[in-house]
Amino acid sequence: MDLNRLRTFRSVIATGSIRGAAEALRYSPASVSQKVAQLQRDTGLTLLTRIGRGVEPTPVGLALAARTDSLVAELADLDDFVAGLRAGRSGTYTLCYFSSLGAAWMPEIMARLTREFPDVRVELYVRDAYDPQCRPRPDLQLVAEAEPPPAPRGYQAIPLTSDPYVVAVPVTHPLAAHEGPLRLETLQHDTWIDTNAGQGSCRQITIDACVAAGFRPDLGVQAQDYATALAMVAAGVGISVLPRIGAKASPPGVVIQPVASPTPRRVISALVATEALVSPVTERALALARRAAGSFDEPMGIG
Repeated sequence: MDLNRLRTFRSVIATGSIRGAAEALRYSPASVSQKVAQLQRDTGLTLLTRIGRGVEPTPVGLALAARTDSLVAELADLDDFVAGLRAGRSGTYTLCYFSSLGAAWMPEIMARLTREFPDVRVELYVRDAYDPQCRPRPDLQLVAEAEPPPAPRGYQAIPLTSDPYVVAVPVTHPLAAHEGPLRLETLQHDTWIDTNAGQGSCRQITIDACVAAGFRPDLGVQAQDYATALAMVAAGVGISVLPRIGAKASPPGVVIQPVASPTPRRVISALVATEALVSPVTERALALARRAAGSFDEPMGIG
């Protein structure tokens, strides 16, 4: 199948009309119609149906569009690569990270990489887990799991650091002044604030640790992210158990205490594409990630 016709058809689906695709691709509407008509002849499928003056995708048209998404993304990535070569950049480097590293690690890592490798375009994507279907394919992806992850095909897994969990309590909480780690079981009757909206490996690490301590937490209050959960703790809504990195930027009125018996923890690792192992950008990015991990070894307390 002709790639240009596929991309044109995908644009019609995305914009919702022939005219919209023509404007996006800088073609004439007649040219877009011709390319879609030829694609229908090539495939032997009816991809669009007429609805009044507009068009609507058929079920098979939607299925084809969904299947071509990764291909279109690859083509866009290739276009960006070629544009970079024209602009004098030596290439593009794709770095993915999970959301709680956004404010904690990535500003310093990006500042260093862009300054030290000005001819490389570093593209950032937030992905909480590795997905072999996602495009562009990462050169390096930072992931957090309960255990060091197995290396996906075409990658090497490099453990970076262990991130222990802590508990955030309001400054007015009876345990706010407690010295030493808090046993998880002493928190079982508190109102727990869920930091992961009901899913994800980091949330499961918390639940597994509580079950090991003899109870299952009632995660009755939902928060979409760590910042929201910590704000709720500051307001006195309840307590929250979360990774130490996520608790670093705690607001005033929150006390961060270590937890024990057991101490939940996650392993932060780097997945490096085999072809990127010898890249100087990879070497520097890994060094900066290890340096960022080390900066979180300082004591924590009242926010």
